[in-house]
Amino acid sequence: MEELVIRDADVVDGSGADSYRADVVVDGGRIVSIVKEAAAAGCQRPRARRELDAEGLVLAPGFIDMHAHSDLALLRDPDHSAKAAQGVTLEVIGQDGLSYAPVDDRTLGEVRRAIAGWNGPGDDVDFDWRSVGEYLDRLDRGIAVNAAYLIPQGTVRALAVGWDDREATEAELEHMRRLVAEGMEQGAVGMSSGLTYTPGMYAKDAELTELCRVVASYGGYYCPHHRSYGAGALQAYEEMVELTREADCPLHLAHATMNFGVNKGRAPELLTLLDDALAAGADITLDTYPYTPGCTTLVALLPSWANEGGPERVLERLADDDTAERIRHHLEETGSDGCHGVPVEWETIEISGTGDPALAEYVGRTVLESARLRGESPWTVARRLLLTDRLAPTILQHVGHEENVRAIMRHRVHTGGSDGILQGAKPHPRAYGTFPHYLGHYVRELGVLSLEECVAHLTSRAAARLRLPDRGLVREGYRADLVLFDPATVGAGSTYENPRELPTGIPHVLVDGRFVMEDGQRTDVLAGRSVRRAPR
Repeated sequence: MEELVIRDADVVDGSGADSYRADVVVDGGRIVSIVKEAAAAGCQRPRARRELDAEGLVLAPGFIDMHAHSDLALLRDPDHSAKAAQGVTLEVIGQDGLSYAPVDDRTLGEVRRAIAGWNGPGDDVDFDWRSVGEYLDRLDRGIAVNAAYLIPQGTVRALAVGWDDREATEAELEHMRRLVAEGMEQGAVGMSSGLTYTPGMYAKDAELTELCRVVASYGGYYCPHHRSYGAGALQAYEEMVELTREADCPLHLAHATMNFGVNKGRAPELLTLLDDALAAGADITLDTYPYTPGCTTLVALLPSWANEGGPERVLERLADDDTAERIRHHLEETGSDGCHGVPVEWETIEISGTGDPALAEYVGRTVLESARLRGESPWTVARRLLLTDRLAPTILQHVGHEENVRAIMRHRVHTGGSDGILQGAKPHPRAYGTFPHYLGHYVRELGVLSLEECVAHLTSRAAARLRLPDRGLVREGYRADLVLFDPATVGAGSTYENPRELPTGIPHVLVDGRFVMEDGQRTDVLAGRSVRRAPR
């Protein structure tokens, strides 16, 4: 007898087709049968050792978070309710060009310092890996939800070239090609870049094109955080489209937003650019989070020249008064490349977390608010925070536009990504709320997407980009990564004031046919594993 039958569910199967009522039978981690309208037809109902009454609930494929920053959280936090409670059954990590494999001892230490604001310092993690394959093996010991990995181009450059702003030599480029090929052979699904973060931003297009050719040869895709989401946003999107066309590599645009005042209402221009490229045969997808503020680290706003050489060199420059004044001038007057070419508006920069608990008074306030409370300039406050907290502060950047968010999420190649940074006292609510916020706010309350459309965006489209032949749909033979939610009550519990509140209306989540959420509570099941690139 099979393990589980989910009775009388309203199945939204991830294809975009209309929902239907069915009994769904799960055994051995897969969907083994689907009996439509079993009760109404008066036919023999399937039986199993366990029966779950799903009356009034939608059964959908588990959600795929196409842009996650859980690289260490999956290892240090077996509970991981931040994602499991949202119905996420697969996360794509290794984002924005910086993560923890492949590395050597030197690079690992540098990367840990550089992205402590994203993932914490990692003092509670045993870094017993160096290669991509070893990191994926570590995940395979058991994690809350599944994870796929992108080779981080910035980390690759740090390993082969270092943190200097210069072109790679031919030998260094060949070293990077080998590192990318090895990572793809070991199971990575593609490569990411952070082209407003050092050292990845120092790579010229020709270098990136060569690495993308390697990725494409293994059937992977390129996922860039491109060079500007502000003053040069459209040009940056065009650059990525052209670069991947030259490399014949599929393109997935990370957190594809149009931010800052210069881009208010300009999402249709981006979508026209994408439609033209798609019509010409390009293979392009994108992800977004359903919120207007962005989230990053405070140090990321600094000009690229100030970040050259790695974290310790940044701290040296900030400690020098003359150099710090040059940094301020670029930030506040000319617009640094780290701030997307737009002069920083300190009233939009909210401190969301610090590494040092003694700095908690800054959290939840904008830099401008803290400056006024102290009778200081905003730059004085920002500089002190960076130095005292050794580059660890994270920020919310309130620079988005609701009309752009809605327009982009409607596009046919759109997928969902939380870009969720789980660190800090007041993280962005998207980390805990992205997927229920889509379903509750943008589907039920606003009708921006139908329920069937939205589920397709969050499941099958993402699975297709990842080339996963047995995930992303409710189909016989597919993996039983499933979520059950109440369409009348599903919603994000997380808010800007209480960002770690769990969602409502998602009672059950299964990974590999096992309940990781049951009756709204996290179980002790660790059914997640690495999801490795399918062979060509």
